[in-house]
Amino acid sequence: MNALNYFLFQIFPYIAMAVFAIGCWARFDHGAYTWRTGSSQLLSSKWMRLGSNWFHIGILAILGGHFVGLLTPHAVYEPFISSAQKQLVAMVVGGIFGLMCFIGMSILLVRRISNARVRAAGSGRDLLVLVLLYAQLILGMCSIIVSADHMDGSQMVKLGEWAQHIVTFRGGAADYVADAHWIYKAHISLGLFLILITPFTRLVHVWSIPLGYLTRPYQIVRRRQAPLDYNGR
Repeated sequence: MNALNYFLFQIFPYIAMAVFAIGCWARFDHGAYTWRTGSSQLLSSKWMRLGSNWFHIGILAILGGHFVGLLTPHAVYEPFISSAQKQLVAMVVGGIFGLMCFIGMSILLVRRISNARVRAAGSGRDLLVLVLLYAQLILGMCSIIVSADHMDGSQMVKLGEWAQHIVTFRGGAADYVADAHWIYKAHISLGLFLILITPFTRLVHVWSIPLGYLTRPYQIVRRRQAPLDYNGR
């Protein structure tokens, strides 16, 4: 087995996850005030709502699909749906939400580059993260095209076995992607790299899901009344 393949798909996942877990804990413990999204909406709201909403809806659906699709054992869904059918569903659903995420991310990227105020308030690290996410999304969309060449679902099963071997700390995980198309390998490698750098970027806000907004009481907003004139004027 190629040594690079073994490192990237057997060892590097654990390095990335360890840095992710320890780094996020350390940042929350020592830099809680940096635990934020760094939103630029106050600087310019133009296209912000559309781009941000489409991006977040798309990427959350994609991440959820990856989590369920890769970590659900084949034996669990086999009685209900075949591997080929599962792959087709993943391609269609992933394509829809991938396109939505692509449009939203394109808007955000153009906005950050073209808007002088947003560009000045941001940092090179913020732009780098956005570009890496953009590249990762493009690789994911390209993997749909590659998957169309083999609709039997066998490659998807192998990718699922790789992910399940990694999260259960079993050896031999790299064997399942040794012969995979380079698009899949690049997609996995960049994804692991994004996990690795999360604690040091604004991506750390993935932990800050505002669930409290769902249960907090409504705010009462009253219009400001005209001042009373006590002098009769």
